[in-house]
Amino acid sequence: MLKIKQGIAKRHLEWAIMLVPLCGILAVAAFVALLPEQSFTILELLRDFFGNRFGAWYIIVGLGVFLSSLYMAFSRYGGIVLGADEKPRYSNLRWGLMVFSATMGADIIYWSLIEWAYYVTEPRIAQLGGPQEWASTYPLFHWGPIPWSFYISLAVVFGFMLHVRQNGRQKISETCRPLLGSRIDGWLGKAINLVAVFGLLAGTTTTLGVVMPVLSAIVTKLTGIPGSVGLTLAILFFIAILYTLAVWFGVEGISKLSAVCAAMFGALLLFVLLAGGEARYILETGVQSLGNLAQNFLALATWIDPLRLSGGGGTGFAQSWTVFYWSYWMVWCIATPLFIGTISKGRTIRSTVLGGYFWGLAGTFASFIILGNFGLAKQMRGSLDAAGRLVGGEEPAVLILEIFQHLPLEGVGLVLVAVSMVFFYTTVFDALTLVLSTYSYKELGVSKEPDKKVRSFWALLFTLLPAALIFSKGTLSSLQTVPIIAAFPIGAVIVVAIASFFKDAGSLLDEKEGLGRQPSTRT
Repeated sequence: MLKIKQGIAKRHLEWAIMLVPLCGILAVAAFVALLPEQSFTILELLRDFFGNRFGAWYIIVGLGVFLSSLYMAFSRYGGIVLGADEKPRYSNLRWGLMVFSATMGADIIYWSLIEWAYYVTEPRIAQLGGPQEWASTYPLFHWGPIPWSFYISLAVVFGFMLHVRQNGRQKISETCRPLLGSRIDGWLGKAINLVAVFGLLAGTTTTLGVVMPVLSAIVTKLTGIPGSVGLTLAILFFIAILYTLAVWFGVEGISKLSAVCAAMFGALLLFVLLAGGEARYILETGVQSLGNLAQNFLALATWIDPLRLSGGGGTGFAQSWTVFYWSYWMVWCIATPLFIGTISKGRTIRSTVLGGYFWGLAGTFASFIILGNFGLAKQMRGSLDAAGRLVGGEEPAVLILEIFQHLPLEGVGLVLVAVSMVFFYTTVFDALTLVLSTYSYKELGVSKEPDKKVRSFWALLFTLLPAALIFSKGTLSSLQTVPIIAAFPIGAVIVVAIASFFKDAGSLLDEKEGLGRQPSTRT
């Protein structure tokens, strides 16, 4: 059994939170690995049920959370300091780099390079006006303000709980206490936490499952080692070893890793922008896409495609992509917002919200504008037909490598991609294990970190289901289905958590205003 060194006894561990997900993941991984066809059939049926028939739920939750984040920043709540009379522990730069690097997985590079190609042949894109305008706009929408609002809104909720209310039970169930009261102490609280943990494991399954084949293809290209499922699994477990070792360095280690990760990522973007010969096209298409997004944001955020189930000509695009992305971001909300909230001590709610949007959108938009528009340029000029070949069944990893053949010093570009992906994984999974490990304790002081052995347990658990899907050669559709299923109940938890914050923070402000003195606020 685990030997806890930081003065935390075994009896303080939440064994159910550790053992139930372990048994569940082992069972699902075994089913997927041993009966892949049956498991993928079940996943498709579940995707149709949740994503297609209840797609409006995800769309409504997404828009509601985004509007809530703006209200947090620009209402009376915005001046509340997350930690009375505290100064921020990290500078704006260090904080911003951690917000981006420790919350974005390597999948941001994957989707930046290939997402536009999926859209080029979509009927929805043709209806709107064509790929030049919309294949570059939709990625910014799917990685833009609404998905980032899931992280930012809950970062405020967690930050308020930790640094204002000094609640040492660092779990998402505790954010619901102002509305649900003592029911959180019983089966309802455990159920909320277990659903959230399974959701996060679903999110890590998707990100690892889509990116590992690309890393495997790059290793094959650079070294000549034949590509195989075994090579892909070897790379997966190598990365797992790296981020398992990284957990021993705590938050300061995450800070240093995020700086290195940002440097490697920045080098990749500059290389593609300056060496690819498409700088003017990239920047002009980027400006056009930003304007298009701003002009059509509300229409994109509320488009549900009502005709998709009635045979009236619907495309199902919103269910295939927007619902997937909102789900994908929701399932990470157990961990990434808690990490952002933890490192935001001393900041006002307004600065946390606006700063989170600034750093988050700056990094994601730069990635999709530069990497995505470089590939789109080659598609539109006729020198690459990535979109057509995707429809024909070509593997995305093959097409990503072909995109880099249009760059000088192709090998340099591929090395930058591989190293950036590895650093992204190491940084984000280091942060995830730090946060998720807090769920293993009945209560953990706000200033304390979980035992490193507990963190190592979660770091290794992250690899089991992705390994099963890679071994069984799961499709993109099956990988997308996993977070859609998990996000359905998590959406309700997010709504209750945000409503609880407004109730609790409102009570605090009313109480202090009633006493004739101002709460701890800053402009």
